[in-house]
Amino acid sequence: MNPLTKTRIKAAAPRQKPYKLYRGKGLFILVMPDDRRWWRFRYRFQGREKTLSLGEFPDVGIEEAEDKRDDFRRELRAGIDPSVKRRAERSANGDTFHAVADEWLANQRDLSPDTIEQFRTRLTTYLYPKIGNHRIDTIEPTDLLTALRTVEAKGRYDTAHRCRSLAGRVIRYAIATGRAKRDPSADLRDALISVRTTHHAAITNPRDVGKLLNAIDGYAGFSSVMAALRLAPLVFLRPGELRGAEWAEIDLEAGEWRIPAARMKAKQDHIVPLSRQALAILREQFVISGNGRFVFPSLRSDARCISDNTINAALRGLGYGKHEMTGHGFRTTASTLLHELGFNTDVIERQLAHGEQNKVKASYNRAAHLPERRRMMQAWADYLDKLGKTAR
Repeated sequence: MNPLTKTRIKAAAPRQKPYKLYRGKGLFILVMPDDRRWWRFRYRFQGREKTLSLGEFPDVGIEEAEDKRDDFRRELRAGIDPSVKRRAERSANGDTFHAVADEWLANQRDLSPDTIEQFRTRLTTYLYPKIGNHRIDTIEPTDLLTALRTVEAKGRYDTAHRCRSLAGRVIRYAIATGRAKRDPSADLRDALISVRTTHHAAITNPRDVGKLLNAIDGYAGFSSVMAALRLAPLVFLRPGELRGAEWAEIDLEAGEWRIPAARMKAKQDHIVPLSRQALAILREQFVISGNGRFVFPSLRSDARCISDNTINAALRGLGYGKHEMTGHGFRTTASTLLHELGFNTDVIERQLAHGEQNKVKASYNRAAHLPERRRMMQAWADYLDKLGKTAR
């Protein structure tokens, strides 16, 4: 068997179920379906088999993982159960906001890597400096408010609200795990500066939409960006749902794109009927990226999709400012013009994947109006073709 090297770990492809890559002496990598890789140490103590987590690769490298494993093996030889020792240490020192937040973050399996990174950045930048070392069961509303006021002082009012929400999620996790009694973030709902709701810039004049489509056709950048930009007006998904597309979700023969709930804002499965024009773009892209996981892989690594602001950056490169058009704006464009074309509001809303609160109804609505949605999506693609030709 080949030794478990850094290259082998990176090259390990995710499967539907977790699987192991062994390093030796109880140490192995657990490759998860979400493409994350976790170090684990398996051992026996007093006849019972146990497993400890040693962190995530590549944050924890091979040498560091082996050092941790060797430390645990020394404890075992001394008659110490590493799991019991770790729990004792956490009980004594690990109930700070910082420690609980890190633990909560490590348990968020259903969130995208980008969302995890956003949460980690907010914690590290805004919350840890002020309340990171507080025991989580002693945090008062005034403690959290002091941290949030420093965010507001920088003019980042929306970020302050998001940090309050994030702190609440961490503290509620602490409540659920028996380390806190109440959530002080709930007392601050009306204490922060309110945020004015802004709408995503979008072009809704048909002639201007045609000019935009012609500009997109002339885009000559990286292939993934070019394909995503061309597909965006045809499927009018949220930017994250579009750029994170995986080939496993797309059936080119059936002309369907089935996005799992974990990738949707409303956490509900979503079906996108694909027009002839959308299928043509995807078939071209399949020649480029069809051997990989992502439809629109990053320029730097095909193990990741294109980044968060890629579509907006491409639009800026085409001369459209942030107050004219955004990646999210394709949804507004489609909604506005489809209504003007006389399509049923329920059909449009279902295709926009606006969330349904009733779970039973949501399950039904996943495929609700699907025949009408297929006709609408093809008619929409044909209409966009017409707008592009008229604007030339």
